[in-house]
Amino acid sequence: MAVPEFQTFMVPVLRVMSDGQMRHWRDVEAPAAAELGLTDEDRADIFPSGKTRINDRVQWAITHLVQAGVLTRPQRGHVQINDRGRALLAENPKRVDGKVLSQFEEYRDFLGRSREKATSSNGSGPTESAETPLEAIADAVRASNEALGAEVLQRVLDQPPAFLERLVLKLLTAMGYGGRAGAAEHWGGSGDGGIDGVVRQDVLGLDRVYVQAKRYAADHPVGRPDIQAFVGALHGQQADRGVFITTSRFSADARSYVERIPNRIVLIDGRRLAELMILHNVGAQDESTFVLKRVDEDFFEQP
Repeated sequence: MAVPEFQTFMVPVLRVMSDGQMRHWRDVEAPAAAELGLTDEDRADIFPSGKTRINDRVQWAITHLVQAGVLTRPQRGHVQINDRGRALLAENPKRVDGKVLSQFEEYRDFLGRSREKATSSNGSGPTESAETPLEAIADAVRASNEALGAEVLQRVLDQPPAFLERLVLKLLTAMGYGGRAGAAEHWGGSGDGGIDGVVRQDVLGLDRVYVQAKRYAADHPVGRPDIQAFVGALHGQQADRGVFITTSRFSADARSYVERIPNRIVLIDGRRLAELMILHNVGAQDESTFVLKRVDEDFFEQP
């Protein structure tokens, strides 16, 4: 299952704290995730910054519960349930969220200070986004990159085929293939033998990656015959590995064929091509950088 939004963690956090024991906030994360039945795969879900999604959501659930006065921070980095929290949990709520916490004046003040105040759909009071700030930024970046990816791919399609052939060599170099001692060489054109380029991983050329690039429209998938032709070209170079890149997609038969052959063939479709171009700033560039800050829990744990 997907990791739920942070408000869904509020009831599990309260249940973990229901025994009245004071706990370090980090010790709340695992049992709260277990309460929700989250898997190892869910626990490994991370943001580009390296922070786990579960960690981010538990931290924000605790922050909102503390601001509502149902949890307290008796000492640095630790939380504990209080009478208000026990009373709320005794109501056996299926869900605790911003609407429930808005019954407490402290929480309404918190929303006002945070400039998150809004009117709920029934006009009953303030509510807040289900996303944490980190999630909101990550979602905005993802949406921007998806739109940018579509534009970048269209720009590639508007260029002649040789442009893609040179582009993929620049991309592989930007990704670290070839290294300082290696080199990328464009072979495209008549008589290329089915190979559009090669990346030499070492100065002697003993370790090589061969490349094939197909500039196809989205409705023209790369099929098995294209892959077989590439494998044949690799055999002609006495090579057993290569990268096949297309602006479109690969048919199921083509992918199945690659999985069955001994050759190491990496398939990169148009969507993945655009993602890699954006990630490695090939045909794209950084526009703005934002820094999201949070409380340094370790700092406040120092004596």
